[in-house]
Amino acid sequence: MTTPPSPHAPPRHTAAAPTAAPTAAPVIEVTGVTRRFGTVVALDDVSLAVAPGELVGLLGPNGAGKSTLLSLVSGLRRPDGGAVRLLGGDPRDAASRRGLGITPQESGLPATLRVREVVDFVGGHYPDPVPTGELLEQFGLADLARRQTGAMSGGQKRRLAVALAMVGRPRVVLLDEPTTGLDVSGRQALWEAVRAYHAGGGTVLLTSHYLEEVQALAQRVVVIDQGVVRADAPLEQILRQVSLRRVVVHSAQDLSGRPGVVRAERDPGSDRQEVYTPDADALVRDLVLSGVAFSGLEVRGASLEEAFEQMVAHDGAARRAAGAMGTTVAATSATTAVTTQQGAAR
Repeated sequence: MTTPPSPHAPPRHTAAAPTAAPTAAPVIEVTGVTRRFGTVVALDDVSLAVAPGELVGLLGPNGAGKSTLLSLVSGLRRPDGGAVRLLGGDPRDAASRRGLGITPQESGLPATLRVREVVDFVGGHYPDPVPTGELLEQFGLADLARRQTGAMSGGQKRRLAVALAMVGRPRVVLLDEPTTGLDVSGRQALWEAVRAYHAGGGTVLLTSHYLEEVQALAQRVVVIDQGVVRADAPLEQILRQVSLRRVVVHSAQDLSGRPGVVRAERDPGSDRQEVYTPDADALVRDLVLSGVAFSGLEVRGASLEEAFEQMVAHDGAARRAAGAMGTTVAATSATTAVTTQQGAAR
């Protein structure tokens, strides 16, 4: 779903947003924001700025505050403290949302309308929408144009929801868990659509539980946990922050107790072990000097998943409590969003 675009929309043949100057002011600016739900602090003094043309991945466990943050940026909620700016204005003002496209975690689509009818209806609220046929082709939905949305699979509905975020050629797109429920081919198609939008100058802020998704798309990663920003840096820097290395080795001997080993995991019914250590060289020297029989040694740097796990590591009991208390924004249906956007268009 989208809100009407800036007057400087790109040509009709592309879904990309206009390229912004590198020195332009942030299109998303969150300053010292706090948001509470009763006694639960969903966001605690969070600050974040997203420049035009950035593709930022927002990572965090359930209840971390990711969806709450997106709800503030989109104007669906107001902060209890601090300030939020979208495209230079208050996101609760319709004028500020004219360049915004958003896909919430769940979208309610009119079950009896056909896919093409939904796209036509939403696109009809914008002066220069992406042509329906082109949009459906881009998101792998062309063969479903005449299908009622109520007969679509969950993954197909998800692709349609993201397509609706792009139909109005927005300057900024917020994607909350965009590929949930998609198979591998559907996820790849959506990734390509996001990359194409970003390559045209569009700004993207996305949340995801698929860490490989953020690693594949994002230039910058913001890690949030228990309502606090734990890290905010380019992807490469996030990965460099992690001291652990993964050592894959085949050995009949249990390596979990070797010096420097943080944790070790053995494949069931196999001698293959994955050992995590801050100093892979020291571990290999120890194995050689101690005479441990091993083979198939492989050492590599941390993945984004390992980086994420280390940065948000807390006491187990505290994490479980945070998970139980975690608050996420109630899903906003596509039809409700369209009504809101109609007001913005007017």
